[in-house]
Amino acid sequence: MWEQLAQWDRDLFVYLNNLGIEDYDAFWIYITIPRHWIPLYVVLLGLFFIAFNWRKALTGVLFLILDLLVTVGFTNFVKIHVARLRPSNQPLLKDLIRVVQEPHNFSFFSGHAASSFTVTTFAVLVLRKRFKWIYALYLWPVLFVMSRILVGVHYPADILVGAGVGVLMAILFYWLYKQFLLKYGSNFSEIKN
Repeated sequence: MWEQLAQWDRDLFVYLNNLGIEDYDAFWIYITIPRHWIPLYVVLLGLFFIAFNWRKALTGVLFLILDLLVTVGFTNFVKIHVARLRPSNQPLLKDLIRVVQEPHNFSFFSGHAASSFTVTTFAVLVLRKRFKWIYALYLWPVLFVMSRILVGVHYPADILVGAGVGVLMAILFYWLYKQFLLKYGSNFSEIKN
């Protein structure tokens, strides 16, 4: 059963990866580099301070950072222990796929998917009552994870599991954040709620 799922995953990866067009490779390489998203991160952090008083905003940002750090740590732990080779490092796939980037660490599961979905989901959960448009933020992780397939470094299962882990971590840290606010809420009752 696992081998059949792995084969479907490889087949879907080959199909999706080959949808890429050489003229757009520079775009996908740009999208896949986390530092290129720094302006988005700054805007996102700013939204916390627009929505809430400084204590509550700072608390939200700290929980977001903690969420991200735990998610990245868990991702790296799993990658090392599962040790699934990236498609770009699979000799049998080399002639079937377009490889635009060649990292040499492991594939399962996608750190890009986990980190982008955890940040986005946590931000959406915290800010959704203040900014109705915040759900549009999900465009970022969708583009981010698409880039990982199109540059040849992640299977679809890596992306789906990474996104799922990211969402679950965000839900956990949002719950912890809410518990913290319930316990220490009197310290956060300044003008903005």
